[in-house]
Amino acid sequence: MAVAGRRGRAPGGAGGRGGQGRPLRGGILTALRAVQRDIAAFRPRGFGPPVHGPAVASGIFLLGQAPGPHEARLGRPFAWTAGKTLFRWLERATGADEDRVRAGVYIAAVVRCFPGKTSGGGDRVPTAEECALWRGFVAREVEILRPRLVIPVGRLAIQEVLGHAGPLAAVIGRAERTRFHGVDVDVIPLPHPSGASTWFKVEPGRTLLEDALRLVAAHPEVARTLRRGRVTPAGA
Repeated sequence: MAVAGRRGRAPGGAGGRGGQGRPLRGGILTALRAVQRDIAAFRPRGFGPPVHGPAVASGIFLLGQAPGPHEARLGRPFAWTAGKTLFRWLERATGADEDRVRAGVYIAAVVRCFPGKTSGGGDRVPTAEECALWRGFVAREVEILRPRLVIPVGRLAIQEVLGHAGPLAAVIGRAERTRFHGVDVDVIPLPHPSGASTWFKVEPGRTLLEDALRLVAAHPEVARTLRRGRVTPAGA
């Protein structure tokens, strides 16, 4: 069960990713690449090609919802308009541009393949049963990385991490402490940066987004990962 932190204040960041028993960086990258090979080989009927970020030995785990058609075509997560918005948010919070965030943060998703379009032309939201198909991959990644900070982006990712299916206003702008796939983590949810969403453009979403970005900026793992040059390149 998650324990809510105070709005506007960052959690302490203790625990979750201690050095004792944690594999060396090379072992982490090797293990992550093995998971990604399994993701690439998993092709459920009706879904597009698998999409994932590079293997990065990071204490920050960013969990998106599912790739869209542009991500499926380009082969990387958050590759289109929503991604540009997300990376602008993160640059405001951390000072790190898109390239640095991609190099320093492990980017995953609840579902790793584009789920297709609805009859109305929008991106289809994966069902709970479809989300469960990829959950084992996320669990393996979390067990390997043992992150200190998890950033779920959007309702589907927030529900996957916190079990919260209610209003976004109840969780955005707050820091939570929870156990995620066996690892104690700090959680700072963000709304989905889709251009079709107005939630973060009007109140209370606008203010709550700013609160969430301040929490990201203040988290100790952000300072360790993105502000002190401790970035592990994907090919290291």
